[in-house]
Amino acid sequence: MSGADAQLQPRKSGLTRRQKRALSRGVQYVVFVAAVVAFAATADWGRLKNQFAQWDLVTQMFPDVITMALKNTVLYTMSGFVFGLVLGMVVALMRLSPVGPYRWVAGIYIEIFRGLPALLIFVFVGVAVPLAFPGTEIPGGTYGKVALALGLVSAAYMAETIRAGIQAVPKGQMEAARSLGFSHTRAMVSIIIPQAFRIVIPPLTNELVLLFKDSSLVLFLGVTLEERELTKFGRDLASQTANSTPILVAGLCYLLVTIPLGFVVRRLETKAGEATK
Repeated sequence: MSGADAQLQPRKSGLTRRQKRALSRGVQYVVFVAAVVAFAATADWGRLKNQFAQWDLVTQMFPDVITMALKNTVLYTMSGFVFGLVLGMVVALMRLSPVGPYRWVAGIYIEIFRGLPALLIFVFVGVAVPLAFPGTEIPGGTYGKVALALGLVSAAYMAETIRAGIQAVPKGQMEAARSLGFSHTRAMVSIIIPQAFRIVIPPLTNELVLLFKDSSLVLFLGVTLEERELTKFGRDLASQTANSTPILVAGLCYLLVTIPLGFVVRRLETKAGEATK
């Protein structure tokens, strides 16, 4: 008896295996629809609308929510990402170094900054650094502090991602380059690292999405009105108006960026998977 025939063969319950799977899926759909209907029927949509959907408050937020809050969020994210990428590259190369102290320092850095919450890093940059170096200002003001805080956090994750990408490049690539007369440094810069970055683009893009959300921690550094990002901007307006509509609008602005980035990550992962087949 073939496998297909076995699936169609009635069991003791009177249902074939295929019929049981179809019945199971049908039950799951019914439970899901029932849960959605129950939620929709029990929620107080009137109170939700009054608290989260006041159109006059929405119109008051524009254009500042875009030209100031979203712009600052993007600037904070990109500055932290660039700083983290450069530092992460250095830490990754130290992690792969044959020199023991380099590997130890890189390993300690990664374990510490991956283990601490991002909030503590922001507090450290905002409070501990000025105390440790009195009279010294971090270049760039608030933007410099955010770049440093986000960069320190993201570099620990990026270093491990880049290290994995470098190790994923076949060893024969380095051996071929050295046989052609390339020095180790030139082979890394010209051949190994470019291939590694093609491999790690999807996880690095995912790290960019995480940084975009972590930029909301900038409020713990103390910012001026013009330096507010989306979360701080929404919270301030919500406090002034005693209404949560500004917070909802700020959340939608986050989704305006993170959803397209998430689509890009999935596309890059699909292309990377097809390239390795």
